[in-house]
Amino acid sequence: MSGIETRTVKPDEAGMRLDRWFKSHFPGLGFGQLQKLVRTGQVRVDGGRVKTDTRMASGQKVRIPPLGVDPKRIEKQAPKKVSDNDRAAIEAMILYEDKDLMVLNKPAGLAVQGGSGTKRHIDGMLGAFTNKSGDKPRLVHRLDKDTAGCLVVARSRKSAQALTKAFRARSARKVYWALVKGVPKPRQGKISTYLAREEHSEKMAIVRHGDDDAQHAMTYYSVVDNAGQNLAWLSMKPVTGRTHQLRAHAAHIGHPIIGDPKYFEIENWELPGGMQNKLHLLARRIIIPHPTRSGKLDVTAPLPPHMQQSWNLLGFDTSDYDPMEDEEEV
Repeated sequence: MSGIETRTVKPDEAGMRLDRWFKSHFPGLGFGQLQKLVRTGQVRVDGGRVKTDTRMASGQKVRIPPLGVDPKRIEKQAPKKVSDNDRAAIEAMILYEDKDLMVLNKPAGLAVQGGSGTKRHIDGMLGAFTNKSGDKPRLVHRLDKDTAGCLVVARSRKSAQALTKAFRARSARKVYWALVKGVPKPRQGKISTYLAREEHSEKMAIVRHGDDDAQHAMTYYSVVDNAGQNLAWLSMKPVTGRTHQLRAHAAHIGHPIIGDPKYFEIENWELPGGMQNKLHLLARRIIIPHPTRSGKLDVTAPLPPHMQQSWNLLGFDTSDYDPMEDEEEV
């Protein structure tokens, strides 16, 4: 068929999601149009069917059907201006940095990547750290917009490849803290389900193995403390890294996360006085192999202001609990 072309994924594009890869090469292509092309098998990688969230690997061949958009449009765009304010904002978020990476304390409400209607996001702000060679720090994983806490950013192509590999191999150990409605029973447990995006929605739904787009998701949780039977502080360890995994899993066991605009669907429930109606979910701690030297990096993020306010109100003391030392290895 005329108009079909094949492009090779470059080394510095390794780990990029297919939809992001298309956006970088064909910025005029809408996400809905790409979804249709992927769903009908017109877009393929190394001859096989893929999904929009498939991660790319260096050297893979991408089959591109006729798109009806100008592939050179990105080259005609004026370079984005680097803001001193963006640099200062990122510097204020840094929990750890060296020549290979940064670990940021992402604030709740700030998106990691751009999307429809999203103009300010971490990925764009990192442009303020572009070096003389034109290399910008790279995202190697993501957090939901409303989730606060540890976000790892690679400062070189080599580090990005090593960190992406570590996340894929599940070598990174992550601990999240959440405030949920009620107290789960048992107080320690495992949640294992299959997740898929709901049609015409941004939410993830619990589905059955074998359903379209079903992906296995597993989370370990433990009740750290509770305020009567109304609220509980959970430590959550995701084994997999699916979209909205912890939020969907908490809701699935009947204990949705406080302030979750998508998954908290309990009628006639009132937010306790003194608490802010914001998502109470923190990427508390990450332990990951260092990308260029032996040993592991271990970084912890503090509670964001709205969660600290709730912890103070409930009398929860973070100094009494360490999520790695007090829990058994999973």
